[in-house]
Amino acid sequence: MNDLALTGNRLNPNGHWKKVLSWPLYNGGVPTADQINLFDQNGYDLTELEQLYAKANVNPGQSHRYHKALKLDWFTQPEKTTGAILNHSLLFERKGYTGAALEQLTDWAKKNNLIYKLTAIRPKWGLDFSIDYVDAEGNTFEIFHWEFDGFDFGEINAKKHEIEKQFASIDWDDAGKEMLKVKDQWHHLGFFEQSDWKCDFFGIEKERFKMVIWN
Repeated sequence: MNDLALTGNRLNPNGHWKKVLSWPLYNGGVPTADQINLFDQNGYDLTELEQLYAKANVNPGQSHRYHKALKLDWFTQPEKTTGAILNHSLLFERKGYTGAALEQLTDWAKKNNLIYKLTAIRPKWGLDFSIDYVDAEGNTFEIFHWEFDGFDFGEINAKKHEIEKQFASIDWDDAGKEMLKVKDQWHHLGFFEQSDWKCDFFGIEKERFKMVIWN
């Protein structure tokens, strides 16, 4: 059984923000260190300053969630409490800066060098899919968790279309039961070894993620 539904959400080929921060969204002045705190060098979490640029640049009608990360639902699933349960399925983006926005940041960075962390960002896109298994006997484990990142929109978009066909064709409930039968082959493995084993089990390309964001 496959009860996953593919959303119509798409990755945006535009990898840069270009609109500046201005009043009333931003009251001026050089951003503080706190606004660049906990900068995510290889993922998609946004600092407070990045969230402000997202708010300034995302059109009101767009459905992006930009609190902490710029992300969209990829697959969804009706609510259920047993069998294969979708943990999360998301499309991620991390924007670089160009035009007036880059000029604004570069000017600020002369007074607060931490802001160079933003000016050096390379646009990045990512795919993230995680599905778990639970049953009445108390078995619970992650069936499959697959992440794939890259700096080339064309590559990631093509990979999205390729992999979603594979995900849609898998009977995830049956896969969970089959994995239970061979638990001794994979359950003792470490994180990366389990990932490789499961990719081989499903015939899916191995993961690629945590690519450093800076030029």
